[in-house]
Amino acid sequence: MPTLGLPDPSICEQARLSRDARFDGLFFTAVATTGIYCRPTCPAPPARSRNVRYFASAAAAEAAGFRPCLRCRPELSPADGSWRRGDDVLARALRLIDEGALADAPLATLAARVHVGERQLRRLFRERLGAPPIGVHGTRRLLFARQLLTQTPLPVTRVAMAAGFGSLRRFNACFRQAYGMAPRELRRRPEAGDGEVVTLRLNYRPPYDFAATLDFLRQRALPGVERVDDEAYARAFADAGGTGWFRVSRWPRRAGDDGHALKLELHGCPPSRMLATVERVRRMFDLDADPQAIGAVLSRDAALRPLLRRRPALRLPGGWDGFETAVRAVLGQQVSVAAARTLVARLARLHGTPLPPGLAGSGLQCLFPEPAQIATADLSGLGVPEARARTIHAIARALLDGRVDFSAARTLEDFVERWTSLPGIGPWTAHYIALRALGHPDAFPAGDLVLQRQLLTDEDCPASPAARAAALEGRAEGWRPWRAYAVVHAWREAALAPAQPPSRRAPPTRRKTA
Repeated sequence: MPTLGLPDPSICEQARLSRDARFDGLFFTAVATTGIYCRPTCPAPPARSRNVRYFASAAAAEAAGFRPCLRCRPELSPADGSWRRGDDVLARALRLIDEGALADAPLATLAARVHVGERQLRRLFRERLGAPPIGVHGTRRLLFARQLLTQTPLPVTRVAMAAGFGSLRRFNACFRQAYGMAPRELRRRPEAGDGEVVTLRLNYRPPYDFAATLDFLRQRALPGVERVDDEAYARAFADAGGTGWFRVSRWPRRAGDDGHALKLELHGCPPSRMLATVERVRRMFDLDADPQAIGAVLSRDAALRPLLRRRPALRLPGGWDGFETAVRAVLGQQVSVAAARTLVARLARLHGTPLPPGLAGSGLQCLFPEPAQIATADLSGLGVPEARARTIHAIARALLDGRVDFSAARTLEDFVERWTSLPGIGPWTAHYIALRALGHPDAFPAGDLVLQRQLLTDEDCPASPAARAAALEGRAEGWRPWRAYAVVHAWREAALAPAQPPSRRAPPTRRKTA
């Protein structure tokens, strides 16, 4: 039975022969005569078509008995952004697997979290990805282990821990069964030290405007909590394993390297948190997006088409921490980006956790406060209305008691409904949080004035705010499931537009679409 998640065979064939990086991770090629599977960008001479099979996922290729290529290294492929995005059952299940849902719980628990039966979930995975959920989970762990073995000097015992294996013996057995070799045989560099600084390559599908993402984050950067310049983003993190920090920059271009990657430097990250941290960074920088799929939908709209032509490489700039993003959203209500940043930075300075002096070279000073630190904190020093302070307290308490969360199991509708039940949280705030904290591709804060100015014309722009939001939501129905990318395009267009003198600026409801 054909796999539903696989592009048309003729498209796969053309992409394979041309080594088209836009299809990296969207399918894998396997050669029957060698028993090897590859990325479509593999630099090896292409095999004859009659010997090639196509698979929708690395897990499907491995389930069919193929082993990953040592040259193109399938473990570096970005994930298929289409299957891991939005509210589809498969998308939510994959995100939960990425968060480790099958590491310590059975498949029945995962199925219950996405509200389907276990048998139905298996069927969806088989039909669309060509492999069962446990196969996707296992392949994900082993491919991450391969990346650590080939890119870092981490000892094999720490690699096993980082990939989610409870014992070195179990890791060696699984690795040898899957790849026919011991983990040590794959090493490209000798083991050395404890790997306090781990450097990893994070691939993406081109095009990708990393400069635009940095610009967005730099405008909102909190002094002491994060550091953003023209080259990189850095911030500290902490958990039960200790405190560390990371830096994200461009992967240096070299001869024979397509350069479609970012460079992640992890400082002091415990092995048990590495995979989760990598997944979090990938979401924050939207590295698994599929620009072709997004552009194909949004470019149908006459207002969005010129924006996509000008900037086809924009991504969703996410937030590192959900609670921080929610607080930013509340403090950013009805004020400028600069004013909101000042307020959030003041909160971090007053209530954040100072970093230990051992984080030399990071240039960072504190961690953003946790919900438990804010739930009963005195916020009178923030200089915000009392109602807004009450909303921040309410968010912290709701996160602590489980009334709201940032779970990948939730649909956008469920997420918005839960968050708007809190005092001071309306649809704009809830959708903004979903866009930046979850990276939800269909989040759409229709009440945003910038969106209305950029995306509504004179003819369809009513006078009242509620009517404008309703008109914009109606207009955006054709942009599903990628409405959040239309938001990012509109925000970027407005940010780069020449400033007009206040006396000559068009009224908000009359500004023409760019």
